[in-house]
Amino acid sequence: MTRRLLPHPALSVLLVAVWMLLVNELTFGALFLALAFGVLVPLVTSRFWPDRPRIRFGPDAAAYVAIVLFDIIVANFQIAWIILTRRNRDLRSHWLVIPTELRSAEAITVLAGTISLTPGTVSSDISSDGRALLVHALDVADPVAEVARIKQRYETRLLKVFR
Repeated sequence: MTRRLLPHPALSVLLVAVWMLLVNELTFGALFLALAFGVLVPLVTSRFWPDRPRIRFGPDAAAYVAIVLFDIIVANFQIAWIILTRRNRDLRSHWLVIPTELRSAEAITVLAGTISLTPGTVSSDISSDGRALLVHALDVADPVAEVARIKQRYETRLLKVFR
């Protein structure tokens, strides 16, 4: 019964939390609407999710979130410094092709989103077979080292979270 009403419980919780943060007021009406969205959206879209992603919420997921938040904060300062101190012609921007071992669409989406959320990088495309991401980086001294850093820092953790 619960599985029929809440086909994706994590998505329901996320929708309720995001709605309440967007509304920014704790009233009965806002909570009722958030719960309605949290139940109805996954219920209506469940047929578009043939396979449920296998996500392990635990220390690995918490570590991933902490690392991403830390990297976003650090990258903000780095990009601000680059903008304030460098001329455009001194930037070392590169297109990076990041091969990925991730196979689920959800895991690849999280990796691409993480890369795009981090200032100075943006995911722009995925290969047709889903085995590589095309990423633009604003300022990279060593493109090979940057690809290795992204794989080591993000992909290895996502492989543990999405088993």
